[in-house]
Amino acid sequence: MAKYLLLKHYRGAPAPVNDVPMDQWTPQEISAHMQYMSDFAARLEESGEFVDGQALSPEGTFVRYDGEERPPITDGPFAETKDLIAGWMVIDVDGYERAVELAGELSAAPGAGGAPIHEWLEVRPFLAAPPTITE
Repeated sequence: MAKYLLLKHYRGAPAPVNDVPMDQWTPQEISAHMQYMSDFAARLEESGEFVDGQALSPEGTFVRYDGEERPPITDGPFAETKDLIAGWMVIDVDGYERAVELAGELSAAPGAGGAPIHEWLEVRPFLAAPPTITE
């Protein structure tokens, strides 16, 4: 089994087919989308392929260490993750092909008007071991 991270983006990915931002959806459209996500996760729990998943709040702050006895630096001139990542799911599947298959299915969650979003999801494998350093 191999673990993969499926990332759902607010921004930063190519535009989905049904490109209406969630803050413009009706409460019923949001409920239908969330139900689809819940049903998808439940099915993967039954098959043993679901590890974890969460939606992320739009609030957040970048923090960086700036040296001894100095306050941490917050935010900065960079794109903030809170603007980019909407949520994530970790799956444990037989391989890359299955991860891509599930990401494709997850991409069909309903959006505005009840039509599938066909959003892009980022599929990232977990490292099985830390990278080795060669000299």
